Amino acid sequence: MTQQPTALLGPHIPGHRHHEDDLASLANRPPTVKNTAGSRWQAQRILVVESEPTSAMSLVQRLRRHGYQAESVATGAKALQAHHNWDLILLDLELPDLDGLEVCRSIRAISDTPIIVVTALDSELDRVLGLQAGSDDYLAKPYGFRELMARIEAVMRRARPQRPLQQVITHGLLRIDAGAREVRLGGRLIEVTRKEFDLLHLLASQPETVISRRQLMVQVWDDSWSRPGRTLDTHVSSLRNKLGSSSWIVTVRGVGFRLGHA
Repeated sequence: MTQQPTALLGPHIPGHRHHEDDLASLANRPPTVKNTAGSRWQAQRILVVESEPTSAMSLVQRLRRHGYQAESVATGAKALQAHHNWDLILLDLELPDLDGLEVCRSIRAISDTPIIVVTALDSELDRVLGLQAGSDDYLAKPYGFRELMARIEAVMRRARPQRPLQQVITHGLLRIDAGAREVRLGGRLIEVTRKEFDLLHLLASQPETVISRRQLMVQVWDDSWSRPGRTLDTHVSSLRNKLGSSSWIVTVRGVGFRLGHA
């Protein structure tokens, strides 16, 4: 996979043949990944509607590297066929077959799937028309990938607000009190840092679920840009030591972590 030389995507690069995606494979793509422990984790699925193949491929690859399931289609007609299989749509308004605004209106008329317009059309009128057509956000090319990631996270939070976490969670000998920000194990107080508490509380709030490394970085560190790495692993290791057993936090290779039992 080739690393892109810049964080700015667009404008279009002419002269490339359109890539035709197989819509059947998009529709039949498994929405979840099952891990060896039997839990299920669902990545957010993003459909890129972009007629320029180099730009589409670059964007899809970068989204995948940040933990999303992503594919692209090159026409408005294919977007209208495939949109219901995706959690969010990145829509270019300059399409070879249909008016991008009409594609946006058509999707919005039958679906509440979040749409972010990503286009080189950047006048005030273009923005107004895009938002009036039903898009949830509007981003003009060229743009920074960090900004796009932040906008995706913001739109997804608004579209699917997270359930409030429980105030007191009991899991075997483990008791986590969000109000007092205390962790007790068998009645004994465990001294944890602020981020260690937030990490453990998030895992304990979904005890049967594998939470992805990227999601942990977003929710605990409010960081949707950095690749999960040493920071997360260090906090997990510290929590395991303080709880006296590595089995309290189970690693699901290639996905993330889930709460376990001592």
